[in-house]
Amino acid sequence: MSFLKNLFNNKEMFEIGAPMAGKAVSVKEVNDPTFSEDILGKGLAIRPTDGKVFAPCDGEVDLIFETGHAVSMMTSFGAELLLHIGLDTVNLKGKHFAVHANIGDQVKKGDLLLEFDLAAVVADGYDPIAPMIICNHHDFGTMELKIGNTVVPGDTVMAVAK
Repeated sequence: MSFLKNLFNNKEMFEIGAPMAGKAVSVKEVNDPTFSEDILGKGLAIRPTDGKVFAPCDGEVDLIFETGHAVSMMTSFGAELLLHIGLDTVNLKGKHFAVHANIGDQVKKGDLLLEFDLAAVVADGYDPIAPMIICNHHDFGTMELKIGNTVVPGDTVMAVAK
């Protein structure tokens, strides 16, 4: 786990990496109010350029949807993190998705969690944008997002402090 010190308020910052390659964008670009209006929590989204999804930080996998389109984890610093691949992709019923982790797994940043066939998801008419949300964002007084950049897995895209 990486730690940063915010020099202005001396808070310990926890980094969260990009879970996949793509462009980090505002969650407001997600065409689903559940994400764009922060109903589930606050975060950002990745417009993916490939179909591998990695753990964005250390933690424990606490939920994997059987369709493979989403995974939730409790980070080692207490954030409830949801990774959701695409919009309405639950309707694919697992088609184009492969799960590589199990509920209860202790994962390290960079461990492969899921894979999906990006081209097939798009060909079937689904938007592959991938929101990454901190559901318990109220537990963190500071949240910094790095959006607008092309990222590779592991690049810091969020930093939070309690």
